Amino acid sequence: MHQNSRGDGRPQPSPRVPASHSFPHSSTASAQLAHARPLRFLSAHSKVKTGKVKTGKVKTAKVKTAKVKTAKVKTAKVKRHGKQPMNLTLANSPRPDSCPLCDGTGWRPITQGNIRRVTRCDCRLHARAQSLLDAARIPKRYEHCELTNFEFDGPHRGLASARMAACKFAEEYPLDATGLLLIGSIGVGKTHLAVGMIKELVQSKGIPCLFTDYRELLKQIQNSYNASVQATELDVLRPVFETEVLVLDELGAVKPTEWVWDTVSLILNTRYNQNRTTIITTNFPNEPARSAEAANTELTRARRAAAGETLGDRIGERMRSRLHEMCRVVELHGADFRQTMKSASFR
Repeated sequence: MHQNSRGDGRPQPSPRVPASHSFPHSSTASAQLAHARPLRFLSAHSKVKTGKVKTGKVKTAKVKTAKVKTAKVKTAKVKRHGKQPMNLTLANSPRPDSCPLCDGTGWRPITQGNIRRVTRCDCRLHARAQSLLDAARIPKRYEHCELTNFEFDGPHRGLASARMAACKFAEEYPLDATGLLLIGSIGVGKTHLAVGMIKELVQSKGIPCLFTDYRELLKQIQNSYNASVQATELDVLRPVFETEVLVLDELGAVKPTEWVWDTVSLILNTRYNQNRTTIITTNFPNEPARSAEAANTELTRARRAAAGETLGDRIGERMRSRLHEMCRVVELHGADFRQTMKSASFR
């Protein structure tokens, strides 16, 4: 076999065959060994690289997972420990608009001898009184009416006894829960006294009251019969039945019919049976029904026309009798406030 040799006489090594070269089974063992070593090196080298890449991915995944968990824990701590101190601070610190006596708690400390105790603060009493006044439905025209600004001197000196009766009612309620029937001509101050009484009850004693105009009440009941209206008759009458003190203004102002009489009977009998207080004003004299007189002659008809209708004519004699059980009669005699004020404005 021919051998290659260098110039120095030493044998020249065989040229290295690339790794992609394939050897047949008839190749020599030395040639296979020479080409196997680089294959082992490449295989080992590829394993190291693969290991680095895999290790890097695993570490990165762990770091990301740790960060996410840490963020969740921190967020939970902030939510758990961050809100409660704020709420405690707001609860313990007085509001800027709170009462200086009770710091917004509704209770103020007082001292009686050596004993310290708490009592209801005036700010809560005022707030409750304002809420009850709003629920009383007093018309804006009469919001200024009070017992203290009711005029009973000069030309209205005859109204002093009526004002005294109204003040006594407000002072003694609820020990004496008998209602009042205020009777008088137009413009003598019946509604003023009625509103003044319920305002005094609301502001000084916290008594729930309701002002109702007789004519408007009947209209609301009639409207409840309309299918397009959501409120029912019971919805309209429930506050009238349940309020502790009711003012029924202008009783008898609607022309009497069978339905009107039935409605009046329902209202008065319900409050009578529940022993609730009712303040009533009317312009009609407290006399029996003249239409029930036995002698129905031309003379009696002329007398009825001249004298005008009575309270018995407008609400029925049976209901007039019931009113005497529910209320004390207070008559007001005096000049018409409206005309007096109008005359004074032209002077």
